[in-house]
Amino acid sequence: MRLATWNVNSVTARLPRLLDWLPAVAPDIVCLQETKTSEFPATEVAGLGYEVAAHGSGRWNGVAVLSRVGLADVSLGFPGEPGFPDPEARAVGATCGGVRVWSVYVPNGRTIDSPHYQYKLAWLTALGTALKPEIAAHDRFAVCGDFNVAPTDADVWDAAAFAGSTHVTAPERDALTALRGLGLEDVVPRPLKGPNPFTYWDYRAGMFHQDMGMRIDLVYATPAVAGAVTDAYIDREARKGKGPSDHAPIVIDFPA
Repeated sequence: MRLATWNVNSVTARLPRLLDWLPAVAPDIVCLQETKTSEFPATEVAGLGYEVAAHGSGRWNGVAVLSRVGLADVSLGFPGEPGFPDPEARAVGATCGGVRVWSVYVPNGRTIDSPHYQYKLAWLTALGTALKPEIAAHDRFAVCGDFNVAPTDADVWDAAAFAGSTHVTAPERDALTALRGLGLEDVVPRPLKGPNPFTYWDYRAGMFHQDMGMRIDLVYATPAVAGAVTDAYIDREARKGKGPSDHAPIVIDFPA
């Protein structure tokens, strides 16, 4: 089984790249974030053998699960999900080939003195509450996506450069610790090239080429999945070339 997660930063803008990437990498399940559309291009990916569960509301946010191993029990959002002011399109769950997966796009938080930061913390807390019964009900479970939090200082290119900023604060990292405490393990991928496990690089100032990035895209999985992983890598090649997303996909393999 091959599971991937990718913040595409607009599936419309990235569609040609996605349609090339899917057959090249051949994931069985794909979690997408920041699709930025209420009309997901389901027909196009169906031509490659994928069913789609999409949750989008326009030009912001948006998540999807693509599967070529079945798609059932779709959940759009989750009970108790906070909004700003209304719930946004940030979470979708589905059962695919015997694995329960969630694609999530955690709020950015902007700055620590912003109401968006408190919204981010509340959203992460509510996510944990919603996932607790899901994890109890599914031995093979994974929540994947752009968490907008770097779990440790080793997950950013320069910890000092991020001091006082979102993505690295103790409350955000504590929220990730609480999620793992539900019975999830962090599947840490390896970069195919380069020393760092980063998944995001700002478009500005050649930050990708200087490897000035962050690991904010995560796969948290139950031991039945995480303990069986045979490979996990960051597809940095998908971050290269003309018109890429500012995120690279994570790809993990484990027995079906």
